[in-house]
Amino acid sequence: QVQLAESGGDSVQAGGSLRLACTVSRLSFRLYAMGWFRQAPGKEREGISCIGSNGLETYYTDSVKGRFTTSRDNAKNTLYLEMNMLKPEDTAMYYCAAGTTSDCSGPWSGKEKYNYWGKGTQVTVSS
Repeated sequence: QVQLAESGGDSVQAGGSLRLACTVSRLSFRLYAMGWFRQAPGKEREGISCIGSNGLETYYTDSVKGRFTTSRDNAKNTLYLEMNMLKPEDTAMYYCAAGTTSDCSGPWSGKEKYNYWGKGTQVTVSS
């Protein structure tokens, strides 16, 4: 059974930084694009980034461009999200997801592109 486990969520003040990790097991991690999503209370789940299987292709939603960076270590089956200059509006549950293809085509931010999901890690940013 494929498992995705997020970690690194925390409560921080605005302007702070966090690094999320997503460890994947029982999946050929290196073959698939990976995405990060987030969901704030009362809102739809939002795609915030995608990284292709070889790590060379990345996409970000406009609200996090320049502040968030996604990366992956295929040797460790781990996906990362480096978050800087955090804002209160970044407060949400953050989820990683494994894509159905090696690239981020699709559209990359659509939930239908991903077939495995983690349970999420909470990020809270206070002003």
